[in-house]
This record gives sequence, C-alpha cells and structure tokens, in this order.
Amino acid sequence: MKPITPLLLAATLLLAACGNTTGDRALSGAAIGTGAGLAVGAVTGATLLQGAVVGGALGAAAGALTNSDQVNLGRPAWR
Repeated sequence: MKPITPLLLAATLLLAACGNTTGDRALSGAAIGTGAGLAVGAVTGATLLQGAVVGGALGAAAGALTNSDQVNLGRPAWR
C-alpha cells in the first residue's frame, strides 16, 4: 500500500460527520470519507478504489467514534 493512509486519515478526521446519532454520523462520515478518499487516491497515484475504500472506512469510524460536540457539519441532507 502506498503512503496515502496518513493523508486520508487527516482528511477524514477533518470531515468526519454530520448529525447527532451514531448511525447518522457513521453513514455521513463514510460518504464524506469515500469522496475524500477518491480525491486523494486520484492525486497520489493510488487507485480510486483503494482511496474510496480506505477513506470510507476511516470516515465511518471517525463518524462513529466522535460525538456531535467534537465535530458536526450540521443536519444530514436526508433528514
């Protein structure tokens, strides 16, 4: 694996999640992380799939493991 993991982790933690429930935060974190992972994968030479998988997993974890007092991008679009 290429050294994109620290960069993906930093990007994902900055854009962790939105919502107040753990489920909303994990779901939105996964979506945001996937998007960030695609972008990072595209510019670092990793495949888009690698970036999306790593970013989505890190985003979901960041969303589930933080609370709305730590990081909150507002109400989810689906609510």
